[in-house]
Amino acid sequence: MSEKTKSVFETLSAINVNDKVEKKSGLTYLSWAWAWAEVKKAYPDASYLVLREPNTFLPYFHDEALGYMVMTQVTIQGQTLEMWLPVMDGANKAMKHEAYSYSTRYGDKSVEQASMFDINKTLMRCLVKNLAMFGLGHYIFAGEDLPESESDSVANTTSKPIAKAPATKTATEGEAKPQLKVDSEDWQKVVKWIGDNKTKSFEDIEKILKQRFLIAPAALKSLKAIVDTNGQD
Repeated sequence: MSEKTKSVFETLSAINVNDKVEKKSGLTYLSWAWAWAEVKKAYPDASYLVLREPNTFLPYFHDEALGYMVMTQVTIQGQTLEMWLPVMDGANKAMKHEAYSYSTRYGDKSVEQASMFDINKTLMRCLVKNLAMFGLGHYIFAGEDLPESESDSVANTTSKPIAKAPATKTATEGEAKPQLKVDSEDWQKVVKWIGDNKTKSFEDIEKILKQRFLIAPAALKSLKAIVDTNGQD
């Protein structure tokens, strides 16, 4: 019997993208040129389209109050998926037609007006995110360190499976990390995960969770108490 043909997602999600990414402001960026090359190697018929505002035919959508949004569309083996991404500055704040400021506990911060350069960069990041929907590099958007095939290989070499951190929405390009709040649904998942990983030190737990959440000092103190109660190292 012949081996089952792999789906597009299975094929692309098995590719290791780790040496092609960059970290910036807590987010992970994958080289669009490399990503597109890998997809075309595997699927020569792949194509993408930048969606345009129908009235102006410009490659972005604009709202005076909200800012700019770009959208792409990728087709691979007859399947078409769309993706969107707001135009953001280095602090992940929406860029608008004019510069503006906002208040923080550290004082007032400013956001420069959006330029065509910003829109162009966001379009290419949107394309990368679009390709992740087909599998390529999707694990970095999920906060994991290895693609599915390599994760399975690591798991198969251990006598006891290692419980993963609780699944939740993590920071991707243009998106902020969720706040981990005490007594929330995510908090309950985290507490259970800590109990399932009693061999991990608090430092390891803190490092892993901070990849997925924003954690206030008070919440971090509560987590430390839970770890101490469990008798973890």
